[in-house]
Amino acid sequence: MEDYSFPMKSSMADNTTLTDNEQVKLDIINAVLIKKIKTGQAARILGITSRQVQRLKKEVKREGAQGVVHKLKGKISNNHIDPSVKEKVLQKIRTRYYDFKPGFATEKLKEEYDDRNQLIIPTSQTVRMWMNESGLWKTHKQKKAEYRSWRPRKEYYGELEQFDGSYHYWFENRYKDKSSGLIEVCLLLSVDDATGKITHAEFADNEGVVAVFTFWKSYVTINGKPIAVYLDRYSTYKINHKSAVDNYDLMTQFERAMKDIAIHLITAHSAQAKGRIERLFGTLQDRLVKEMRLAGINTPMEGNQFLKEIFIPKFNNQFSVVPAQTGDTHRSLTSDDKKNFNRTFSIQSKRKVNNDFTIQFKNNWYQLKEVQPTTVRPRETVLIEEWLDGTIHITLKGFELVSMLLPERPKKIKANPVILTTHELNWEPPADHPWRRYGNR
Repeated sequence: MEDYSFPMKSSMADNTTLTDNEQVKLDIINAVLIKKIKTGQAARILGITSRQVQRLKKEVKREGAQGVVHKLKGKISNNHIDPSVKEKVLQKIRTRYYDFKPGFATEKLKEEYDDRNQLIIPTSQTVRMWMNESGLWKTHKQKKAEYRSWRPRKEYYGELEQFDGSYHYWFENRYKDKSSGLIEVCLLLSVDDATGKITHAEFADNEGVVAVFTFWKSYVTINGKPIAVYLDRYSTYKINHKSAVDNYDLMTQFERAMKDIAIHLITAHSAQAKGRIERLFGTLQDRLVKEMRLAGINTPMEGNQFLKEIFIPKFNNQFSVVPAQTGDTHRSLTSDDKKNFNRTFSIQSKRKVNNDFTIQFKNNWYQLKEVQPTTVRPRETVLIEEWLDGTIHITLKGFELVSMLLPERPKKIKANPVILTTHELNWEPPADHPWRRYGNR
């Protein structure tokens, strides 16, 4: 390492206190001035251009050591923000956005004030620094990441929907019950894997089969049928009993409904496997909660309208990405899908017909009427469908049976069982019936 310090340095220097880097720069320029090294060599050492070295030579000749010092050193930056602006911004954050993250706080400040030229809003990095200095935000250390291989996005919109539910106090302390206090609400949500768009979202009481059926009935009506849905192993979606490994006939109500309308289900074995929707819930628990607070949304009903009309369009416009391939792979509902729509999204159970043609279901008794669209025999197995509108429908061989709800449990009978058919039991065959033709009168 060559030493570029020279006695003439002190004669050129003044009383300016130089930093180590400035002193090195001054030594190099002095070496160029006494022709110990060339301009190009000095440029390489300092990491600047030859033209900049020429300018520094002129500055050092004219001003001495001060020539290597930046002209704004010790002065206020040209981009300096007035302290009054800083205080106004922090005051707004303390008043309305006290628990917002810096980026989100900056975004809301720009929406509220910047467009009206009421207040100059700096960048989110500057707001982060100000909030950190004032104690409104604490920088978090990054967690040590566990290695997991990355799965690329699907190529087409509608090729894969990630679906899940998140229980949270979405309405904070504005939605509560007199007896139990604050109410935790479940947000059911689907996000498209290819674009990152929120395709549908609804607030519900829980993640049970009725709420999930209501969600997907609305989804396929609006968007059509996606090719596949990626979800976790929650009991609504997957039977987790060991017997289900070998017995594929064991299906949940949800699996059966999705099979009926030809939507493929993929179950994840860890939260990280469907990381996009898990991270999205983390974002929504911050952004959506605060957006609803600012908009005065206090109930799930108001929240569902807010999601549909305001939040989801805005969120998708800001955060969605362009898919690898253009096109929508959602499929339209077929005529059979539409015909059996309510049956598909119903809770289905099997029951036996009693000898008196009654059926017991959930502590209620239903009497089958005498005339039915198909033959019904005692001890036959029928299908009970609980539609989402609360009505009960009894079917056999694809036919809906005619029944009535009994006010009380019927008394047992010992008579020999008969059958129900498409006509009344006192029906008499006509004269040309084969039964009469062969002498059986």
